[in-house]
Amino acid sequence: MTPLERELGDIVGSRYVLAGRGELLAYASDGLPGYHRFPALAVMPGSRDELVAVVRLLARYRVPYVARGAGTGLSGGALADGAVLLALHRMRRVLSIDPVNRVARVEPGVVNMHLTRAASAHGLHYAPDPSSQAACTIGGNVAENAGGPHCLKYGVTLNHVVALTVILPNGELVSLGSDAGEVEGYDLLGAFVGSEGCFGVVVEATVRLTPDPEAVRTMLADFPSIDAAARATSAIIATGIVPAALEMMDQPTIRAVEASIYAAGYPVDAAAVLLIEIDGLAAGIDADAARIERLCRDAGAREVLIAGDEAQRLRLWQGRKKAFGAMGRISSHLVVQDAVVPRTRLPEILAEIARIGDEERLTVCNVFHAGDGNLHPNIPYNGNDPGESARVHRAMRRIMQACVDAGGSVTGEHGIGLDKMDYMPLMFSEASLAAMCRLREVFDPERRSNPGKVVPVRSCREWAMAPAARELGGKSIQAETHG
Repeated sequence: MTPLERELGDIVGSRYVLAGRGELLAYASDGLPGYHRFPALAVMPGSRDELVAVVRLLARYRVPYVARGAGTGLSGGALADGAVLLALHRMRRVLSIDPVNRVARVEPGVVNMHLTRAASAHGLHYAPDPSSQAACTIGGNVAENAGGPHCLKYGVTLNHVVALTVILPNGELVSLGSDAGEVEGYDLLGAFVGSEGCFGVVVEATVRLTPDPEAVRTMLADFPSIDAAARATSAIIATGIVPAALEMMDQPTIRAVEASIYAAGYPVDAAAVLLIEIDGLAAGIDADAARIERLCRDAGAREVLIAGDEAQRLRLWQGRKKAFGAMGRISSHLVVQDAVVPRTRLPEILAEIARIGDEERLTVCNVFHAGDGNLHPNIPYNGNDPGESARVHRAMRRIMQACVDAGGSVTGEHGIGLDKMDYMPLMFSEASLAAMCRLREVFDPERRSNPGKVVPVRSCREWAMAPAARELGGKSIQAETHG
């Protein structure tokens, strides 16, 4: 046992420090199959005091580390390559709910859906709802600035974080934002949310709660072509009605869902379906639903179903939210990609994605947030086949290039992590990437917090420290702490 292991055990209890390769296997992957990195150690603090003590100990040893919530991330962002893994799932307490001011204070390991359950007694909910909301944690949501289907109307995580207490890599506790609202000076809270764990670790978050809507209408419209579904999407947005959610699934996705335990009753012969949800005051909501139905039919929809009760509504949503899981039945590996294009460019980009899939002899399943142009082209494949893996990577790069060329971005909600670092130069100049590194150095001058992620600067100091990691497993850390 190294001195570091022993001292970590003194803080959190030896049962919450894992060092064996078999014990660490569960932490070698996240929600994105295809990347596997072993941490040198995993440590699981169970309280604020333990987390602070652990980070300060790592600062004393100058050891790199990676914070991880539920491990549901889809960009390889929470993989610790020879670094110490800070598993925060034991810090899962909702500390307080203030229904008058509509805020909640939570620990970073609180599961997204559990927060909504805790708030529901007050007629409130936590609006950002990633598809993994039954498992993902608030700390992870903050790190990735997570989105979700209802972010079209309600905004992403950044719009719902009021204040954070974070611990910087040097062990300093810092408060960002304010329960009372905007604070003077630079928006460091805004910089921290979405920094993918590269600036520090969330110790406590104060988040905004949203009143439950008075009425909800959930609709499923099926179309004979993707182009017709895309035209309906533009027509709905053009009316000025802002749906709470506006999601599209193509036929490969529909078939995957309907062949799984998540079957939702989607029409398997449809080229695409739109799942549309509107909410708000009861007065006028049926008129808005009728207007949306007309727009869908004008665009070519064959049928438009309006959920008759809450059970049917939840069933329709189950198919959408479990679509990635349903694709897991198709092949051993799955690329779950994430990009953004201007909504008006959806038809041509979807056609380009289909063309790339055909040329690379791959099946692309599209399930995405059509209302805000956030695409998720997914490819089931056999990761043990080098030739097929190479075609997948080539296809993804071509898709990303097409999205950037259309005025879009290489990520909408999944972050950059490990998976999309090489795409960053498609969007950013060397000067811009260097500016990102300088911002990071404000929080983490030694680049020990989630090293080797987001910015592909291979000459960074972090690249020389953590790949300890990359090639020597945990030996570098052990050598340093023995020294």
